[in-house]
Amino acid sequence: MARSVWVGLNSSSHSGILFSGIEVTMNGIIFVYNADSGLFNTLTDIAHKVFSPETYSCNLCAITHGNFGMRQEWKDFLETLEISMQFLHRDEFHERYGMQGLALPAVLVQEGGQLRLLVSADEIGRCADMADLKGLLQEKLK
Repeated sequence: MARSVWVGLNSSSHSGILFSGIEVTMNGIIFVYNADSGLFNTLTDIAHKVFSPETYSCNLCAITHGNFGMRQEWKDFLETLEISMQFLHRDEFHERYGMQGLALPAVLVQEGGQLRLLVSADEIGRCADMADLKGLLQEKLK
């Protein structure tokens, strides 16, 4: 099940790609993992991270989650952001928004009824650790 936390959106300006034709009613950011939801997929992902971490396809998952949940450092960081957040797996994102072809993982911003790319898969892929990811998000959310 997707985790949603909606509490508001600050008025910072953002750059990115605008996805038109997607009707969005809430403002905030969406973290989209390059992994599918469900127990089987979760167990497969855990095994992949343990036995072959260098080929794991979701750097957002690898940095922000341990084998059994979200890392406390990431939770603490998210609590400092003054923005609403939603966390979706790839299949949940596709089902909810009908978007295909977006390289994942990604972070999108919702504003003015539209989705816009905030952080690309390439940018997330270049993050070596939690500090890099936190710095990237802080910079993009200015």
